[in-house]
Parts: sequence; C-alpha cells; structure tokens
Amino acid sequence: MRSALAAAAVVAIASVLSGVALVVAARIILIQNVDQSTTQRATQVAAALGDGGAGLTAVLRPSPRDRTIVQVVGADGRVVAASAEVGGADPISPLRPKAGQTQREQRRLAVAHNESFQVVATGVATADGPRTVLVGQSLDEVNDGTEATIGALAVGLPLLTAVVGVATFLFVGRSLRPVDAMRRQADTITAQNLHTRLPVPATADEIAALATTMNTMLDRIEATTAAQRRFVADASHELRSPLATIHAGLDILEQANLPAAAAPHVHRMHRESARMAALIDDLLLLARADESGLRLGREDVDLDDLVYAERDRLTAQHPRLRVETQVAPVRVEGDPQHLQRVLRNLLDNAARHAAGRVRIALRRDDGRAELTVADDGPGIAPADRERVFDRFVRLDDARSRDGGGAGLGLSIARDIVTAHGGTLTIENAPAGGAVLRIRLPA
Repeated sequence: MRSALAAAAVVAIASVLSGVALVVAARIILIQNVDQSTTQRATQVAAALGDGGAGLTAVLRPSPRDRTIVQVVGADGRVVAASAEVGGADPISPLRPKAGQTQREQRRLAVAHNESFQVVATGVATADGPRTVLVGQSLDEVNDGTEATIGALAVGLPLLTAVVGVATFLFVGRSLRPVDAMRRQADTITAQNLHTRLPVPATADEIAALATTMNTMLDRIEATTAAQRRFVADASHELRSPLATIHAGLDILEQANLPAAAAPHVHRMHRESARMAALIDDLLLLARADESGLRLGREDVDLDDLVYAERDRLTAQHPRLRVETQVAPVRVEGDPQHLQRVLRNLLDNAARHAAGRVRIALRRDDGRAELTVADDGPGIAPADRERVFDRFVRLDDARSRDGGGAGLGLSIARDIVTAHGGTLTIENAPAGGAVLRIRLPA
C-alpha cells in the first residue's frame, strides 16, 4: 500500500506539473498564432493606407476564418475607417505607435460583448497625416481550447493516478506475495520444528534466491541444534549411572564410622552429588522438551494441596525463613508432577534471594488460577525480568556456587506453565523484593 501510494503521489505530482506546462505552452502557441494573424492583417491595412487608400475597402471586410475587427484612427483620435462589426464605435485601443512601429496588447472590448481580444496597433504615415491601424482578433477560441485542455487533464490525470496506484498495488503485492508466504512460514518455525523450510517461489529472481539462502541457513541451524541436543541428552544419560554409583557410595560412607574430620567432607560431597543429579534431571527435561515437547499428563490437580506440601518442605529446609501463605482452594487440569516442579523451582528461587520472608498466595480470579510467590530480597530489575527466563542465566547477586542455582529453574518453570496454557511473569513487590506470578486456566 505504501509503495502504491508513493507511486500514485509521484505520478500525480509529475502529471500536474506536466499538465501545467502543457496548458501554458499550448496557450502561448495559440496566442502567438493569433498575434501573427492579427499582425499580418494590420500590415495589409497599413499597406493599403500607404498606397493612398487603394484596396482599403477590401482589407476591411471581415474574414470568414476568424473574428477580426479593424479600425483606422486619425491623429485626432477619431475613427476614420472601420470594419462593419465596429462601425461607428470608439477606438478599440488607446495604443498610438509612431509611423513604422507596432504595439500590441490584450484587452476586453465592450463592442464585442466584453470578450478578450488580441489587439495590434501599427503606425502609418499617409498623405492626410499619421494614422493608426488597430486590428483586434478574438481570443475566444484560445480560451475555449485552454479550458478544453484543462478539462481533459482534470479528468485524465486523476484517472491516470488511480490506474498507476492500483497497478502498482497489484504488481507490488504480487511480487511481495512470496515474501509474505515466507514470513508466515518463518513465524511458525520454533525449536520444536526446525525441519520446516520456507517456500521457494518458482520465479528465478532475488526473492527465490533469498528463500534458498534462508533454507540453507535453517539447515545449518537444525544440524547444529540437533548435535547440541544429542550431546546434552547423551552426556546427561551417561552421567546418571556413575553419579548414582557415587551417590550410593556416599550413602554408605555416611553410615560408616568415619573420623570426625572426614564426616563434614562426606556430607558436603553428598550434597553436591544431589545438586549434580538435579542439574542432570533438568538437562534431560529440557532435552526432551526441545526434541518432542513436554509430555503432560491431564488430570484434575488441587493446587492448594501442592502449595501446602511445598510450603512444608520449604519450612523444613529453611527454618530461618518465615513462610506466609494465603491459599484458597483452586483446581486446574494438568500434570501434577510438572506443576509441583514449577512450584518447587519458584520457592527455591525465592528462598535463595529472600532476606527473611517468603509469601505464597493462591486464588481464583475470573476463571483463572493465580499463584504468586514473593520474597523480600533485592528484587529483579525491569531489564532483567525476561532475561532470567533464558537458560543458564544467573544475575550478579546469584553467581556464587552456594547461593545461586544453575540458571535452569525459571526457564523450566516457564516452559511447563506455557505448556499448560498459562503465563509466568515477574513483578516488583511494593515493599521490595520480587513477585513471580503464575496464571493458569482454572
């Protein structure tokens, strides 16, 4: 549409300028023709006067081809001879050139119903004294021709502009239709369907070359992504078995009668192995989600039961925290294990950053379940509220090994919530801290 409007505007401006130039040039040419004819007639009358008046009557007769009037004015300003149309009328012009000189003007004549005339005045020296030959020719045909040209342009130029605009709209739209098809197809390509390719138009032009290039780029992206997913999945699978062995061995060591100096080290190794196992589980979940999407069970889930269970777990793990709950019974349809994992990730994230209080609220609002997890920590800057949902992203205050996670919890939580048809957003609490808000269909 913009291209069509721009083309129409350019054509309209060019057409108007060309039309004005055409009208002006045509009017100048027509007036020059009238002036030439009038000057020729004045020359004929002047020649007749120079010959002593012989043939004057003949040249004063009106011409059948044009509307010309002739007057011969004496030195005293009286008309001494005139064509029949202006017989007895006053001089048609005040011009009084000297003998041998010619002057001209355009004026409206009362004797001709106030029409516009081209008047040529020629000075002539005769035996009876100086005379002025006044010849006037009507410009009515010139005006009619100019008006006809303007009328034709007034009809033709808008029509031309409309035709150019419509043609540009159709042709440009037809040319861009493959681009629009490519855009729609590209909009559907996600990490789950990287095998999809853009349609390549049959025309061997730049658009077809663009589609081919982008499909080649998608091939490289798909190959790289597939290799990365295989690496993550294979590495995670390979790590689970030796990690399980290490975990079992540490369980045995904790039950053994170890020296007092060795017990804290074994306990720390046990905690780190559990942390590594959780990280491997997260990587496997993301790998499966990238490969074929999350496989969700569908059953009725009481969110309030999940909230109470996770509250008790959090209270036991972090006795220093004051956990406040405001829970109303809400039921949703979904996968209880995945929803519990979302709640656990959010609560663990809040516990890591809270200064001393975590608040959990659950309510039903306009057919949707709304779950909020708030802490009284430093909060999250507006510029980081979307970035924290990216994988392996940890903010500066959470980069320590003990205080920060791997940067996967919020990413997993959002993927699960989105798969359930909900949203997960971050806001700042009025009194400080961060508020993570989940909305799910109730």
